[in-house]
Amino acid sequence: MIGAPLDLGQGRRGVDMGPSAIRYAGLESTLERLGRTCVDWGNVGTPVPEAVTVGDERLRYLPEIKLSCAHIADRVAEALAIGMLPLVLGGDHTVALGTLGGLRRGGEPGGVLWIDAHGDLNTPESSPSGNVHGMVLAAALGLLGPVLDSDAWTLPAVDPARLALVGVRSLDEGERELLRRLDARVYTMSDIDRIGVERALRESLDHIAGPGFVHVSLDMDSVDPTVAPGVGTPVRGGFSYREAHLALELVAESQLATALEVVEVNPILDRENETASLAVELVASALGARIF
Repeated sequence: MIGAPLDLGQGRRGVDMGPSAIRYAGLESTLERLGRTCVDWGNVGTPVPEAVTVGDERLRYLPEIKLSCAHIADRVAEALAIGMLPLVLGGDHTVALGTLGGLRRGGEPGGVLWIDAHGDLNTPESSPSGNVHGMVLAAALGLLGPVLDSDAWTLPAVDPARLALVGVRSLDEGERELLRRLDARVYTMSDIDRIGVERALRESLDHIAGPGFVHVSLDMDSVDPTVAPGVGTPVRGGFSYREAHLALELVAESQLATALEVVEVNPILDRENETASLAVELVASALGARIF
């Protein structure tokens, strides 16, 4: 477990407490009951907005985000080197740049299953906010140019032909245009209503399979806000409780995942740590928990 309490990539405070909330909800003991050896490496260092300046309004807090993500990349690469599965606890979705950077280190770009209400494929030119968590997947694809270069990673970290987005229900126009050009699988919630969770996940997992790493990135706003209220960018019409579990159970069944992250839990916006508790349950499903 690698805590990444980064909150500079988005505009609402509180997501920096996400890793603590997930731990408090019993993540370690839950995974140990599955027979997993679980080692908590604590949190990487991350600055707070009060101590830094916004900088470029099109890429808010970018130098600090890159530094924090470099620390995440180091820990992820270290976990892989000793044969462990990195489980990154966010923080906002910007932490994925560090996770993917660490996975890419010393190898080729890999496959990614992006379970999220949003595309996170904006660029500085198309982003309505300048918040990097809405650009992080584009960054990992190497689409933001040299501004994202770092000694900590090589971009692109993601093979665009091995990318699947599932649960999407909020896209900006620039993201729609980009997705039309990418060889990615995209399953909106409308698609899932038509074909079902099982088919969407199986087709996605087939699409991202291949050599090198396979990363599963779970944004808790993929779940409907009636079930997961503690997120900063809720969008109605998301996964139900059972749909979310089935999606992650299918991830476990595939045995493809090299790494996993869960992001965007905001305890300030939550009800009695309900979203963090659900995050624990979903991580457990991704790592093999079953009803029977």
